[in-house]
Amino acid sequence: MIPAEARPAQAGLDRTAAREETARRSPLAQLLHALNQPLTGLQCSMEVALACPRTPEQYVHGLRDGLELTERMRALVEAIREVVDIEEERREERKEEDSDPAETTELKPLLQQTVDDLAPVAESKNVSLALECSEASPAVRAGRRGLASAVFRILESALSLAARGTELRIETGSAAGGAWLRIRWQAGPTAFAFSRSELGLLVAQAGLERAGAEWQRERTENGETLTIRLAGAAGGGGKS
Repeated sequence: MIPAEARPAQAGLDRTAAREETARRSPLAQLLHALNQPLTGLQCSMEVALACPRTPEQYVHGLRDGLELTERMRALVEAIREVVDIEEERREERKEEDSDPAETTELKPLLQQTVDDLAPVAESKNVSLALECSEASPAVRAGRRGLASAVFRILESALSLAARGTELRIETGSAAGGAWLRIRWQAGPTAFAFSRSELGLLVAQAGLERAGAEWQRERTENGETLTIRLAGAAGGGGKS
């Protein structure tokens, strides 16, 4: 039996363990799991509406709740479709890998271009973008188009999640067998678990994993860090 005074701390530990368990699932598994919540909410809303007579105002309120849940489901289904498309593309790429060597991309200029593209968005939110490349630009084994799309989506989502007036820091450098990319931001007001920004991060994760990247997300009380490890280009060369 957990003492009453220890229950809030235990509840916090349980929530942290649940988040860590969810994060270990694939992006597609996380999205499918998340779809259960609005589906259950919509079902409960309709069952309550049919259980007994209600006033017109109560029906309107129920319809508004149902519409909100439907919009959340639509966003989740769209994210699932994008992840499935990414995985289909990956399967096609695997068929060609034996005869066509994997494309490589220079990471530093790609990051700089993405930061430049998002600068107006960051300025409008009063978030500063800081890009730090600790050494010569590493080349990674990934196609530029897919990598650029995933990186843009990550930074766009992180900007949306960051608190106003804070800094979004992007760091990169070489590592044994490849390169690393780290993105840090201070969290803004908490949104629901699968907001569009969170969905954007999951789709980006699927895109990077398609390129063989490893993904780790760490949360503290008011900060977030994404660490991504990408395979290096064979022979150290690269093309953009």
